[in-house]
Amino acid sequence: MLRALAVDDERPSLEELLYLLNADPRISSAEGAGDATEALRRINRALESGPGGAEAIDVVFLDIHMPGLDGLDLARLLSGFAEPPLVVFVTAHEDFAVQAFDLKAVDYVLKPVRKERLAEAVRRAAEIGGAAPRIPVHEPDPDQLPVELGGVTRFVAVDDITHVEAQGDYARLHTDKGSHLLRIPLSTLEERWRARGFVRIHRRHLVALRHIGELRLDAGTVSVVVGGEELQVSRRHARELRDLLMRRT
Repeated sequence: MLRALAVDDERPSLEELLYLLNADPRISSAEGAGDATEALRRINRALESGPGGAEAIDVVFLDIHMPGLDGLDLARLLSGFAEPPLVVFVTAHEDFAVQAFDLKAVDYVLKPVRKERLAEAVRRAAEIGGAAPRIPVHEPDPDQLPVELGGVTRFVAVDDITHVEAQGDYARLHTDKGSHLLRIPLSTLEERWRARGFVRIHRRHLVALRHIGELRLDAGTVSVVVGGEELQVSRRHARELRDLLMRRT
C-alpha cells in the first residue's frame, strides 16, 4: 500500500486530489500540504522515520505553479536525497512535461484530474515501488494511441502520424492536425512501428514513409519533407532511407 502526500496551494484542488487518492485501494493514507515548504518539512520527517517508519511517504503528488518554491524546485531538491519518494506531477500546464521527466517523475497528470487518469498514475507508482501487482486495464485498439490534452483523453490513429520527435522520456507525435506528447521512448516506437512503415532518420526523429513528400539532396546533406516540415537525415540513416524509398517506388 502506498502512503501519499499531495501538494497544491489551491485548497479546492488539494481537497479533490486527496478525495480521489483516498478512494484508491492502493493508497493506505493520503495527506496534504499547501505549499512546497510545508511539503519539504513533512518529507524530511518521513526520511528521518525511514522507509518502514510511521511517518514514511512513498509518493508525492505535486503541483508545479506554487508561491515560493514551485513543484519543479521541490522535485530537484528531492532528487538529491538518498532515498527520495516517488514524484507524480499534477498540473494544469502541459509545457513542463519534458522537465518533469528529466527529474525522473513517475507520471505527469493534467488538471482537471480525472479519476481514471489518476488511477493510472497510482498504478505506475505502485509498480515502481513494488507495492502491488498490476491491476488489469482496458487496452486500446493497437491502431490508436491514447493522448491527453486539457484533461481529456483522445485517440490518435497511428496512420495519421507523419513523424515522431524525441523529447526526453516523451515522444511528440505529429499529425496534420497538431501534435501530442506521449510518455514512451522513441526507440520503443521505432521497434513497434517498423512493420507499419516508420523509419528512423535521426536520433531525434522517426518518420512514416507514406507521409514523406520530398527527399532533398543538397551539398552532401539529406533531408525529407514530412507534413510540410523539413527534417534533417543523419548520415548513418541516409542510405537506408533512400533504399526504402526506392523499394516503395
